[in-house]
Amino acid sequence: MTSPTLTPPPPQKRRSRGRIVLSAVLAAALGTTVVSFATNASAADTLVSQGKPATASSVESAAFSAAAAVDGDAGTRWSSTFADPQWLQVDLGSTQSISQVVLNWEAAFASAFTIQTSANGTSWTNITPVTAGRAGVQTLAVTGSGRYVRMNGTTRATPYGYSLWEFQVFAGGGTGPTPTPTPSGPALPTSDTPDLGPNVRIFDAGTPASTIQSAVDQAFNAQLRSPTAQFGTQRHVFLFKPGSYGRVWANVGFYTTLAGLGLNPDDVTINGAVNVDSGWNYGDESNATQNFWRSMENLAIVPEGGTNRWAVSQAAPMRRVHIRGNLTLAPSNQDNGQGYASGGYLADSVVDGTVSSGSQQQWYTRDSRIGRWDGGVWNMTYSGVQGAPPNAFPNPPHTTLATTPVTREKPFLYVDSAGLYRVFVPALRRNSAGANWPNTAGTSIPMRDFYVAKPSDSAARINQALAQGLNLFFTPGTYSLNETIRVTRPNTVVTGIGFPTLIPNNGVEALNVADVDGVKVSGLTFDAGTTNSPTLMSVGRPGVHTDHAANPISLQDVFFRIGSSVQGKATTTLAVHSDDTIIDHMWAWRADHGGAPTGWTVNTGDTGLVVNGDDVLATGLFVEHYQKYEVIWNGNRGRTIFFQNEKPYDVPNQAAWIGPRGNGYAAYKVADTVTDHELWGGGSYAYFNVNPSVRVDRAFEVPNRPGVRLRSVLTVSLGDVGTIANVVNDTGGSVPNPAGNTTPRNVVAYP
Repeated sequence: MTSPTLTPPPPQKRRSRGRIVLSAVLAAALGTTVVSFATNASAADTLVSQGKPATASSVESAAFSAAAAVDGDAGTRWSSTFADPQWLQVDLGSTQSISQVVLNWEAAFASAFTIQTSANGTSWTNITPVTAGRAGVQTLAVTGSGRYVRMNGTTRATPYGYSLWEFQVFAGGGTGPTPTPTPSGPALPTSDTPDLGPNVRIFDAGTPASTIQSAVDQAFNAQLRSPTAQFGTQRHVFLFKPGSYGRVWANVGFYTTLAGLGLNPDDVTINGAVNVDSGWNYGDESNATQNFWRSMENLAIVPEGGTNRWAVSQAAPMRRVHIRGNLTLAPSNQDNGQGYASGGYLADSVVDGTVSSGSQQQWYTRDSRIGRWDGGVWNMTYSGVQGAPPNAFPNPPHTTLATTPVTREKPFLYVDSAGLYRVFVPALRRNSAGANWPNTAGTSIPMRDFYVAKPSDSAARINQALAQGLNLFFTPGTYSLNETIRVTRPNTVVTGIGFPTLIPNNGVEALNVADVDGVKVSGLTFDAGTTNSPTLMSVGRPGVHTDHAANPISLQDVFFRIGSSVQGKATTTLAVHSDDTIIDHMWAWRADHGGAPTGWTVNTGDTGLVVNGDDVLATGLFVEHYQKYEVIWNGNRGRTIFFQNEKPYDVPNQAAWIGPRGNGYAAYKVADTVTDHELWGGGSYAYFNVNPSVRVDRAFEVPNRPGVRLRSVLTVSLGDVGTIANVVNDTGGSVPNPAGNTTPRNVVAYP
């Protein structure tokens, strides 16, 4: 797509581009070891169906018996003949109070079914309304009693029969913590000196600088003006053991990470640069608006020439870094209407000199210390940053909070004095400011307590590791998941390096975190699969509100894509049900370009984030291009510090995009039932390039009550292509702004 002409300095951000499987061999693809696990039920909910007698109206063949749906093996299934109606029932042995039913559908699911109970196996009572099934795991909260429970399917979704991997019935109904899964099969091996795979290079201070330079050059040069690298399979991680490294000039491309292996950033010093610039990306050489998916962590840089350049856009975190000099966030060709960059994230870092944002449209900095900040375009937001500019939005566009309400820094890998690998998990902080090092409070976990996952691992094997009581450490690569990864143990650490990418198959959910204390998920990328997933990831259990304030679940550097190298589909990207959850740096992106074709009816996705939990905090929230409300916030006392959004580019016409309250859908929707909510520093941009006559009535839609407060919010029409009629509800005025090209509308405070 051709970039529209803009008048500098305010830049426009744009990007140049963006099967149902029904086979018994899927079971073999799950691996030889199968884990039996309880689903996201509470401690008072007991799985009462597993191993009990089961019967069905029919079976496709002897290989797909009714018993296979209650055997606890997610690699075996019941399948009916190809006709309607059909049923599957289980005899619990005695009358039970049924609280939950979990159906793990194969791709041949029911488009209409009910759950029924019976005392005698003859007279049946519906305990659910007629329900639409979906491929993958479907959890139903129910109330009823009976000795017999059945799924009564009335309409098939496919020409095939009805097919269930598992049919699980729970009795009870409490809201306690989820039980730990029961492991099956031999214990999986672990090590304090693990093999991190072929995509990870580890250097020590004795490694010649020329060797390091050759390795980083080889990784980067393969991407120079490459038409496939942006959505490629390449993954590169360069890890540096403690010490000082001679001149290394590391250009950082897609899916590339540089990180230190010390306990503190200053334990690893790189003399030279860790550099990101424009001019190298195929089809978009003039700016840095597609410099996604790269990171730098836990090291110090003595920049050559005094200034290190980090001209990135979304999903490119810089964490726990010490810049012993200046830092610029803009590309080297930022003048003359070119060289724009589009938003990044800096946390838990120290910059001794000046941070120059230049042509960065927006940026979020959290809990750091800087010498000073120079520049600002539309939305520069700071919380807990010592040396940050004063709050002055919109002239200049700085939104500054003295502290961050709640933080837990991302877990990181390091090497101890004995040469053994460990993961350090920083402790929770409240009302924090400044970097959290040295002397970081927290917990050090030996790598022998982690299962080191490889791309060849099945989801069943990964679930076995969780059932064994292990944490998860994902190495770089692409993971194909035929079932949901389920995290049910409190305080489990799930982390990855080098942008490990999880892709669900057959519409399953990729990752499910139970409503338990202290789970930490970080450093993962999710790609939607070609069969629509109702959700890609969920946290907690719908309708359950457990107080996790003392030890919340946290998500950090978690990135989602609807469309990439595949034509992905997902209705909702992330659903957060658990109270007190921390979302720290998330990018949910319905792709406007990709390695596979994209378009309004191709890579479909309704909503990027749904928050149902209370007291949820988002710090650094990026959600773009979804087709309905992009963020829906239903929980009370939610807080967001920094929000960046672009509306979908590809709306074909206005008739295709009518929301509940008029033209289009707001980017950020706070439910009418919410009484308390706060947002600081939020921007939403329109670029309706398929049909510039499209308009959306408002960017932010919130209830009008004193407890719902927005501060420093704005809208922009990028290149004056498309209309946003108001900023918040009916307040703020329209963009394009008649005052000039790509001029924002700003609302300092609402109400």
